[in-house]
Amino acid sequence: MSENIDLAAAVREEFKVDGEPMNRYSPLALAFMGDSVYEVIIRSVVVQMGNRPAGALNKMKVKYVNAAAQAKIIEALEDDLTDEEQDVYRRGRNANSATSAKNQSVADYRKATGLEALCGYLYLKGEMDRLLMLLKKGVETIEV
Repeated sequence: MSENIDLAAAVREEFKVDGEPMNRYSPLALAFMGDSVYEVIIRSVVVQMGNRPAGALNKMKVKYVNAAAQAKIIEALEDDLTDEEQDVYRRGRNANSATSAKNQSVADYRKATGLEALCGYLYLKGEMDRLLMLLKKGVETIEV
């Protein structure tokens, strides 16, 4: 893998925002960030699998970006998480969200929120190599 770029730090520096100490972010703030980070990673993978019409790309993306798939991914990763990462995941999974699962089980939705919290945490912490390694392993468990 190439040099690890800390995009979150670059954003903080360029936009002159301080950020918060990692322990000050709520699990839902981490999930808010992680939802986008996870989606952009999956979209990057899907687009780079081949140039296709947007509708076809979206159909491929949805196989990975839904609560059931994300629950399966985090289940495959749980044994590989550090104690700190497991804590972030659990806090995200157990957070009381104002939104609810749409056409997904509540259990899968909560696990997906935990995965998104973990993605947000690793992104904000500047650990993209770790995040990419974990997601690669997890995505490989999804049948396409």
